[in-house]
Amino acid sequence: MSAAVQDLAGKTALVSGAARGIGRAIAELLAERGAAVGVNDVLAEVEATAVAIRDSGGLSEAAVFDVADADAVREGLRTLRDRLGPIDVLVNCAAIVHNVAPLAAMPPADWQRDLAVNLGGAFHLTQAVLGAMATRGWGRIVNISSVAATGGWRHQSGYAASKAGLLGLTETVALEHGRDGITCNAVLPGLVATELVQMMPDDLRARVVKGIPANRIGTMREVAELVAFLASDRAGYVNGAVIHVDGGGRLNTGSLRI
Repeated sequence: MSAAVQDLAGKTALVSGAARGIGRAIAELLAERGAAVGVNDVLAEVEATAVAIRDSGGLSEAAVFDVADADAVREGLRTLRDRLGPIDVLVNCAAIVHNVAPLAAMPPADWQRDLAVNLGGAFHLTQAVLGAMATRGWGRIVNISSVAATGGWRHQSGYAASKAGLLGLTETVALEHGRDGITCNAVLPGLVATELVQMMPDDLRARVVKGIPANRIGTMREVAELVAFLASDRAGYVNGAVIHVDGGGRLNTGSLRI
């Protein structure tokens, strides 16, 4: 385990979409900070995330289920709670980004799937953990949105709309449950070095980076560090916040509009 501050020791976290990318980076850092971490994905390879955490000396269990399925969410959470204990920290990171089409040509089924996973999944998981968090008087919920939530995304109307919907969900949870000791915040990553971004054509990636004041792509660790802070007692008075992690890219209109 890392020598980092163990400010999440004694807490149990659940990270959805943790098989790879930002979700996996978040799960691994929360474990470094001392949390027992449940990891979820629709992909069976999420088990590798749990194994990596255990190999590093942490405590982790994996559960494969589709967050868009409310029944599957309830069953998956029951399994994770039995193995790790009640969920103190929920990170809603599960998302799909592959439904690409102009709005006029977007198949309704693809639109519905984007909303079901990216927004409905966060709703199902949040609803499933809120009651117990409120009873204990402490909880942290972090929704991983996107810069697309505040500026749209060409040819990905379902993705942009679902990520924007997460902001409304975030603020509603903060309003309804702040008095219960629960915080809910949204993190909006910009261009981050995930597997998908690394696969972008070099010229396209360079063009986008040129419009980012930081003049570089962000790292998954940088996103995870913010999430770990929001999950801790140190962020107890941060509630309903919408925080960009984009190197300032949002300040240059159109710089991230691929």
